Amino acid sequence: MKNSNNIAIIGAGPAGLMAAQVLSEAGLSPFVFDAMPSAGRKFLQAGRGGLNLTHNEDFNLFCTRYFEAQDYLKPALEAFSPSDVRAWAKELGYETFVGSSGKVYPIDKKAAPLLRAWIHKLKSNNTQFKMKHKLVSWKKDTWEFQTPDGLKEYSFDGVILALGGASWSRLGSTGAWAKILKEKALVVSPFKPANMGFNVDWSEVFKEKFSGTPLKNVTLSFTDTHGNLQSQLGELLISENGVQGSLIYTYSKLLREKIEQESPLTVYIDLFPHRTHTKLEEQLSTPQGKQSLSAFWKRIGLSGVKASLLREVLNKDSLKEPKLVAKTLKNFPLKLESTRPLDEAISTAGGLAFDNLDEHLMLKDFAGVFCIGEMLDWETPTGGYLISGVMAQGKQAALGLIKNLKDK
Repeated sequence: MKNSNNIAIIGAGPAGLMAAQVLSEAGLSPFVFDAMPSAGRKFLQAGRGGLNLTHNEDFNLFCTRYFEAQDYLKPALEAFSPSDVRAWAKELGYETFVGSSGKVYPIDKKAAPLLRAWIHKLKSNNTQFKMKHKLVSWKKDTWEFQTPDGLKEYSFDGVILALGGASWSRLGSTGAWAKILKEKALVVSPFKPANMGFNVDWSEVFKEKFSGTPLKNVTLSFTDTHGNLQSQLGELLISENGVQGSLIYTYSKLLREKIEQESPLTVYIDLFPHRTHTKLEEQLSTPQGKQSLSAFWKRIGLSGVKASLLREVLNKDSLKEPKLVAKTLKNFPLKLESTRPLDEAISTAGGLAFDNLDEHLMLKDFAGVFCIGEMLDWETPTGGYLISGVMAQGKQAALGLIKNLKDK
């Protein structure tokens, strides 16, 4: 192998950092470039609600979470499996545990200590960081960066691009790289939001009272673009603009595809999935007596956000009809107007097409240049799949680059 200390990783997210780890452990001394002042900013953001690293489920099922891109990602996931993610965290001094839903977290659920330990390890292994270096052009073998000291040009023996998607631009993922790669005649699919919320036209009263309120233990159902009924129990969050949360993110891809065909899109929520329609109707039909409607409903467990949702779709007279109320509670029509903006999305769909790459994630037309992570055209729900996937690609490309250097 060519003994090169002139390897660049452009992008200091988890994909780029894992590539740096594999390269440095192989005796190389990679340079990690990033436009931001510090590494792993989106990694830290992901950890704000508890750092979900991966998911503990059957491996074949795990792979299906990557939808049409699963065949492209499977080799990487086999080389760096969910078990390997847990072993990696343990090597950095952080044990993990499996939550009730199968999600895997560090014991303390925090991202910052793990990231600090990771970067310390990389620096100890001769990885060098060049922060505030924004890639602005790529011409032949010359890579130009905007730096605090002006424009600088570099040439490298090998490059791994880990440039991120196009959401949460304040953390560095702007998607600006797409123009640079398109100039090389590479195929880049349009960016779309993934793991995002949807707009709902709530009344002002409902928004003011319930924005930020979770809607727990409900079942979301809809028919996807292929005519398949999708249905799952879970939790979503009422937001000022509509709905978001894990149950929405699970289906964000399918909902986005459906809403591209049919807007607005009506999906249905069973607000009492553990109570039958017959039982609900029976309870709603008991004498109300002198109680107010709200007090009567509360007696049977109908209150708060669920009671107010009824008022969003039924008029005052309809609220007194047990049959209609029971039917609405079991099949609440939620009208999704549109997706929330791309920059608000947790992750990105679209990006550089896999057809541009070989089996090592190297560009077919540009030897020695590899592309990994969220900049590629794939998506996956929340649940640890995104971090697991990008880290696996980081390892895959780093091993491909090592092979490429050996072959020189």
